[in-house]
Amino acid sequence: MRRREFIAGLGSAVAWTPAARAQQPTPMRRIGWLSSVSEDYPEMSANFAEFRKGLAQFGWVEGRNIRIDYRWYAGDRERLSNDAAELARLSPALIVAMGGAAVGRLLEVTRTVPIVFVEVNDPVARGFVESLRRSGGNATGFTYLEYETSAKWLEMLKRIAPILTRVAVLGNFSNNDDGRRQLEAVRSAAPSLGVQLEPYEVSTAGDIKRAIESFVRGPAVGMIVTQNIQVGFHRDLIVKLAAEHRSPAIYFHRHFVVGGGLLSYAPSVGKQYLAAASYVNRILSGEKPADLPVQQPTKYELIINLKTARTLGLEVPSTLLALADEVIE
Repeated sequence: MRRREFIAGLGSAVAWTPAARAQQPTPMRRIGWLSSVSEDYPEMSANFAEFRKGLAQFGWVEGRNIRIDYRWYAGDRERLSNDAAELARLSPALIVAMGGAAVGRLLEVTRTVPIVFVEVNDPVARGFVESLRRSGGNATGFTYLEYETSAKWLEMLKRIAPILTRVAVLGNFSNNDDGRRQLEAVRSAAPSLGVQLEPYEVSTAGDIKRAIESFVRGPAVGMIVTQNIQVGFHRDLIVKLAAEHRSPAIYFHRHFVVGGGLLSYAPSVGKQYLAAASYVNRILSGEKPADLPVQQPTKYELIINLKTARTLGLEVPSTLLALADEVIE
């Protein structure tokens, strides 16, 4: 009787060899996704494709070993509050958050669920992390804009349209430190370039229409569109009005230029989403966000729309073309 039990035990051991264990179903890991834009926002599909590609490089495939719970609050603050609370209640392995508002709200509802953020400016000043070298909490990720580079917007605009003497700056400045610091950087470059700046507080389509139509009158007038999610929602309107008023304009994101805008100077957002996948992998593999450094952009991309330049009667200097990372014709 004991001999039979011993042989049965051997059979059980054989059944659980490493090869047999490898055939067992891989546990499904749950990830939250909180985005400040809608799923059909320009370039979102391309950015998300980069994120998925990055995950696949580490063996994470949606539907096979990870599940992603999506929330697209699209600038709606009430919806953001509900979505953030709901994702935290699901107790995922981590949450990927796009934009500062999303990160801020998530940190109000959880200090335990790991957060990997993208497209966030100055997370130290905003209290999201202790330092760039070591986040020290449950959030870490990738910054979008270094404020001093905002001065480059005016420099690039002046190089493509040397005649400019007046430039409108569109954004959110009165109650938004992010916007104020972008404006300060642009102002720092204005005296040496001989340009008079006029900031306009905008968030709605009506604000944008009134600002552009009141300012863009007469020659030598251009525009800078600073980074702001509400402004970004009105890409098509801004590009259309800039074309109607024949106003050279520079933008904070390449999708404005893809949509017909003149030029943009900004980090590659797609590369951030690709890199974010590596942080997701590291956290799923057991590392803590507190130990992962916040990464800043290492390269900014200049995108120029030559067709728009020709329509505006501008001849793009060869020196500027040589700096361009992408030229749209």
